Amino acid sequence: MEEREIFDITIIGGGPTGLFASFYGGMRKMKVKILDSLPQLGGQLSELYPDKFIYDIGGFQKILAKDLVDNLVAQANYGDPAICLEETVSNVERNDDIFVIETDKGLHYTKSILLTAGVGAFQPRKLGVDGSEQFEGKTLHYGVKDLTLFHGKKVVVLGGGDSAVDWAMMLEDVAEHVTLSHRRDKMTAHEANIDVLMQSKVEIKKPYGVKELVGENGQVRELVLIDKEGNEERLEVDHVIVNYGNITSLGPIKDWGLEMEKNSVVVNSKMETSIEGIYAAGDIATYEGKVKLIAVGFGEAPTAINNAKAYLDPKSKLQPLHSTSVFK
Repeated sequence: MEEREIFDITIIGGGPTGLFASFYGGMRKMKVKILDSLPQLGGQLSELYPDKFIYDIGGFQKILAKDLVDNLVAQANYGDPAICLEETVSNVERNDDIFVIETDKGLHYTKSILLTAGVGAFQPRKLGVDGSEQFEGKTLHYGVKDLTLFHGKKVVVLGGGDSAVDWAMMLEDVAEHVTLSHRRDKMTAHEANIDVLMQSKVEIKKPYGVKELVGENGQVRELVLIDKEGNEERLEVDHVIVNYGNITSLGPIKDWGLEMEKNSVVVNSKMETSIEGIYAAGDIATYEGKVKLIAVGFGEAPTAINNAKAYLDPKSKLQPLHSTSVFK
């Protein structure tokens, strides 16, 4: 029989919720493994906006996404988890009391599973303007990893949600000039965010769609906007940042037999899914009244871990010692 290492819990998804769950798994003396399809931990925070401020973390008025990830990774390592990156999970099967997780690189064995895969695989929603591909990765951006790239430049941010507003505000004191252009009259960002935007130096244009990007050799020079009546406006620009959201997919997870609601996994108050031994937390999990915030995932992670511990060892306490009792 092949040699195999069996873990107490395998966390599928290395974003904020998965990382905090790893820490709590260590607190409960569980043998933890983390699987993620990305080349680094942190999920969307690392992949799309490491230099963006995050505002919904308790105890921090604001914190850079990359700094939050660094702190979470250091904390997650408390339990010395096995970490497997750039592995895409394709299938899960139960073999007696053990789950066999199949990825594109091999097999993993675990007594329980915690899904913290967020929205699943994601890719930014593209601009969809003819010829825009030539500017992608040069002066047309779907995520920002280095704010210094925009120092002293004319930047247009496209979108009306919180991410678009946040980027516009962060660039206000970096770029020479920032314009926020939205396709609709009403923005979808939080009211407080919009209030701050309206008091800033950022120029706002709405409702305008994008008709054309003008430039050469990967350098955009002009952005041609168009309103509902067909009137055009040309903006001189060095960089364009698109924040139209992401196209997401849970992929094979949908075929595992879990109870689903839209694109999320249904859980109960214990974060249990419809399959015994499989739990879910963070944005991938849903229940009545669910609010999808990082802070909410931080609360769901310990709930899932503690109930998984009780599932594996019914004699263990559901409520563990407080961390202040552990770290003395």
